[in-house]
Amino acid sequence: MDSNREMDPENRVPEGVDEKTLRALGALSKALETTERARGHLYGFHQLTGTADFELGDAVRLLREAGHEEQAARLERDIVGRNVIPGHWTFQIIEAYDSTYHRPFTAMEGDIVDELAGGREHLLEARLKTIRRTHGHPDHTATPPAS
Repeated sequence: MDSNREMDPENRVPEGVDEKTLRALGALSKALETTERARGHLYGFHQLTGTADFELGDAVRLLREAGHEEQAARLERDIVGRNVIPGHWTFQIIEAYDSTYHRPFTAMEGDIVDELAGGREHLLEARLKTIRRTHGHPDHTATPPAS
């Protein structure tokens, strides 16, 4: 099957991009998508840890109200607002991940897609869409409806 048949022109495989390059770019895209998922988990970790810290504040207040000042004071002093790793709150872990790994990876992926595919992203997925959709079916169109 001609993989460029009935394909969105924006997603056609450019001339000169061979099968191995197409697969390599697909693997690169998948790797970047995985880092996006990892980054999302970091945000989940960040939000859950922050929520736990505020809930801990509630526990401290309730312990005080129940007359357990010593335990409340220990929790407040040693755990509330504590670093999750030395010198870091969770937002700082996200910032370090972004600056050390995610942004450089994203930039390099973009550079490589520009160099090898003329900036056309998701070429492997676009080809799969063309192959797997039912041609002529109104819910399997190559492009979104014109607005």
